[in-house]
Amino acid sequence: MIALVSVLAVVLLSLIVTRVAAVLLVLTGMSHEAARFQARSAFMGVGFTTSEAEAVTTHPQRRRIVAALMLLGSAGLVTAIASLIVSFGGTPRGDGLARALALIGGLLLLYLLARSSWIDRRLEGLVGDIMRAGGMSVRDYASLLDLEGDYAVAEKHVDAEDWMAERTLGDLCLDEEGISVLGVHRHRGGYLGLPRGDVLIEPGDRVVLYARESLLDELDERPRGEAGEAAHEAAAAEERAREARESLAADGEPTLDLHRRPDDKQRGL
Repeated sequence: MIALVSVLAVVLLSLIVTRVAAVLLVLTGMSHEAARFQARSAFMGVGFTTSEAEAVTTHPQRRRIVAALMLLGSAGLVTAIASLIVSFGGTPRGDGLARALALIGGLLLLYLLARSSWIDRRLEGLVGDIMRAGGMSVRDYASLLDLEGDYAVAEKHVDAEDWMAERTLGDLCLDEEGISVLGVHRHRGGYLGLPRGDVLIEPGDRVVLYARESLLDELDERPRGEAGEAAHEAAAAEERAREARESLAADGEPTLDLHRRPDDKQRGL
């Protein structure tokens, strides 16, 4: 029975370790789902060649967290297997069945605890407080930007033939499509954070955008000329319709004017 308790203790410790590691990854800017997946993958020693994994390996703090997980995971797996062998080896059939049922019940309880959002919130707050007390600056950028939904932050390189090239942000009216401009990396050097509407986008600039992924993909392929303007108008109309649907779902009636006058348009940020 002592060996069985040891197995459950190892599993519980493994859940705590992966949960804390996931919280630490979230505090470095990863989304909750990506952080949990990477923490579990590293702890189990399973490798995945994904963009999320690349984001881990190129980030010093995340790399240290994952390296510690891999080390702890190797030791925990060996301990759990050894404890299982000791627990079930050489026991009578009836006793073995009772231990198996106890093991299943214990694992089910641990699974329910692992799925608890209440524990998630408390643990995230505790780990964040400890890191801040140690002088570390932590920001959950993914939660602040709602990156767990359809939204994403992307960097677009502007070419001479792109729709955005040689135009000001005010002329582009990207906000009408639901796209926010977070910054502009100038091709000649320098960075503009939260640029205003009079900022001219030049070929070679890299523009940091926040929007739904489908919009970012379409914008990246949008050409200059009439085709680009038609795509902009279609995206703006779709955004107005989406806002109207959300208003209808939230309030029971639409509160958004779908026929805004040109002088009502917001120019830039």
